Amino acid sequence: MNSNDKVALVTGAGSGIGKHAALALLGEGYSLVLAGRRLERLEETIGEAGADGARALAVATDVGDAQSVAALFAAAKERFGRLDLLFNNAGTGAPAIGMEELSVEQWQAVVDINLTGAFLCTQEAIRMMKSQTPMGGRIINNGSVSATAPRPNSAPYTATKHAITGLTKSTSLDGRKYDIACGQIDIGNAATEMTQRIAEGVAQANGEIASEPVMDIDNVSRAILYMASLPLDANAQFLTIMATKMPFVGRG
Repeated sequence: MNSNDKVALVTGAGSGIGKHAALALLGEGYSLVLAGRRLERLEETIGEAGADGARALAVATDVGDAQSVAALFAAAKERFGRLDLLFNNAGTGAPAIGMEELSVEQWQAVVDINLTGAFLCTQEAIRMMKSQTPMGGRIINNGSVSATAPRPNSAPYTATKHAITGLTKSTSLDGRKYDIACGQIDIGNAATEMTQRIAEGVAQANGEIASEPVMDIDNVSRAILYMASLPLDANAQFLTIMATKMPFVGRG
């Protein structure tokens, strides 16, 4: 099955990495379901796709709500009949304050979107993929370099991204019997409107504020397309793509 016959679903598709991934998948020939909280942002993304947008469906979704996620996948099935690729991308963070100053509500909001949302979407994707003909599909989870090493004052985000690694491994294992592959892309310092502050200056482990190198987000889109292009008997289990000189490997 080539990409012109495949159906993908991207969460958080109205901005940032999700938006660029959605446009890349449409450009590659996929039919696409775009999910996100704000319908108008999803429709703007479809508009930017030009003629390719005719193969797209926008669905306003709260990934942290089980009923909303079920409705999303029902809409995908009704429109396209199957699902070949899920990109679990929706995510959020908490204020960059000391862990002891965070409220339970701030913690829970990040867990609901970053972790519970990915779990609920994975559940629904497995249900579709194991029952369709041909059986199977691929799930790509947006981890982060924060799944390996934290930034200062990022406990909710870092904890959920570490948990995504566990979800990725479990999905990869449990999906085998259904020909469902699952991998994780860990992204560091992709330049988007959401990461502008990284180039302007962010807190470092030694307490300093420093500007960090960033990379073109098109590099991320190409990496996602590579992972998606693999046959189901091959899997990029973990792929890290980052700005070459960002402070991630080594000691600062």
